[in-house]
Amino acid sequence: MTRNLFTALTLSFALVAAPSAFAKDKFDVCWSIYVGWMPWGYGDNAGIVDKWADKYDIEINVTQINDYIESINQYTSGGYDGCVMTNMDALTIPAAGGVDSTALIVGDFSNGNDGVILKGEDELSAIEGQRVNLVELSVSHYMLARGLETVGLTERDLTVVNTSDADLVSAYTSDDVSAVATWNPLLSEILKTPDSHLVFDSSQIPGEIIDLMIVNTEVLQNNPKLGKALTGAWYEIMANMSGDSDSAKEVRTQLANASGTDLAGYENQLDTTRMFYEAEDAVAFVNSPELKTTMQRVAEFSFKHGLLGEGAPDSTFIGVETPAGTYGNPANTQLRFTPEYMQMAADGQL
Repeated sequence: MTRNLFTALTLSFALVAAPSAFAKDKFDVCWSIYVGWMPWGYGDNAGIVDKWADKYDIEINVTQINDYIESINQYTSGGYDGCVMTNMDALTIPAAGGVDSTALIVGDFSNGNDGVILKGEDELSAIEGQRVNLVELSVSHYMLARGLETVGLTERDLTVVNTSDADLVSAYTSDDVSAVATWNPLLSEILKTPDSHLVFDSSQIPGEIIDLMIVNTEVLQNNPKLGKALTGAWYEIMANMSGDSDSAKEVRTQLANASGTDLAGYENQLDTTRMFYEAEDAVAFVNSPELKTTMQRVAEFSFKHGLLGEGAPDSTFIGVETPAGTYGNPANTQLRFTPEYMQMAADGQL
């Protein structure tokens, strides 16, 4: 799964027909394979999403899309009312394309799932002057840039080599490749290579690579039942998969199988993912002023790499609303973080 920032998708999506913003009773959401998003597939197959949709007298169709970027593309062009994506991609694809979007559910953040590996060196500073293979403009690229700051380096001190995630593992076996930045499960696979060292990972920038359920803001505002049903379903799924009970392990086994690994493999990925199993924890995360700071960093990285659109004069072009305030232009707010529905779940009001 490529959690990617891709400028080609920030085209004039605002001109494309968006989902009906009026009150309706049928909705479409999509997801793609990643440790923190697998629960949506389980929730669909187990009838949990249908159960919550029935409670609010609506219908929610949940669709798996194998191509992550294509799923965001289809959401942005109006094909879906909601879609899973990272905070960075939410800013640089739908928001930059003029589609006002709301982070309905903050599911988790990368807490070691993204990392930098060096061959034969065990300090990040040794990366200076090297060629670094990575998926350019991905969240791992962002993670690398943040890591370089910790050792007084910038991207100008190395050469980024854009490499497909499908080719990264095989590329690393080449004598010509000495440094990579990537995510799990590729990260774990590459680390099995002798004399390979993890010199920086996302656990050192906790809370900055965030996985979300994004919903079209107008659709959500006109159809709060959708927000309630999705949020209620999510936290029932979280309750089912968390803990050490046999039933919870069975759910995680199903998630593992669906993602192409076994229980041990899936739990290894969970170990480097900070899942918000409890709504209270997600609410606290969203309410923290650190979220606004994170989105400022993401916006600055995105602007530097031309990801906020051709007309963006600076990193403040797009407004990102958080409980701690808006970063960027309030008159052009296109991405919103709200604890509203998660707070309902925490208060038992769904």
